[in-house]
Amino acid sequence: MDIKKDEKKKKGAKGDSTIALNKRAKHEYRFDERIEAGLALLGWEVKSCRAGRANLSDGYAIIKNGEMFLFGAQIIPLSSASTHVFPEERRTRKLLLKRVEIDRLVGQVERKGYTLIPTAMYWKNNRVKIELGLAQGKKEHDKRDDLKEREWEREKQRVMRAKNRDA
Repeated sequence: MDIKKDEKKKKGAKGDSTIALNKRAKHEYRFDERIEAGLALLGWEVKSCRAGRANLSDGYAIIKNGEMFLFGAQIIPLSSASTHVFPEERRTRKLLLKRVEIDRLVGQVERKGYTLIPTAMYWKNNRVKIELGLAQGKKEHDKRDDLKEREWEREKQRVMRAKNRDA
């Protein structure tokens, strides 16, 4: 009986760990590398993240004075937020990375023309982590190629299902 409880906890914890995903980024950018970073949050922001009220679609990361910051990501405050705190949804939040990682990313961003885009926000050991993608923007023809590829994959699946039904 104890084993089943442990299995349920593991399954539930893994499924509930995602706070927000940036689905649009996959369409807009080509990712070469992914980096995990911590996120410095205020108390009301953590509560909002627990409620799943975060949006990464307009977010990006920038390196300023040797530190990394997240701009444009939205964490919507709960209606039960404190009365003496006036929450800002899109405030600049500090990203927590080691100096070596920041220095390496500075080289990638400044010299090679990459952008740091948040792709996912999730819980890891009761801390909010954010996955940053080292990305380059796609051209319009690249987006069309990806769309054609997805449609072709769907069509193949339809044909295979129809063939399996007939057999």
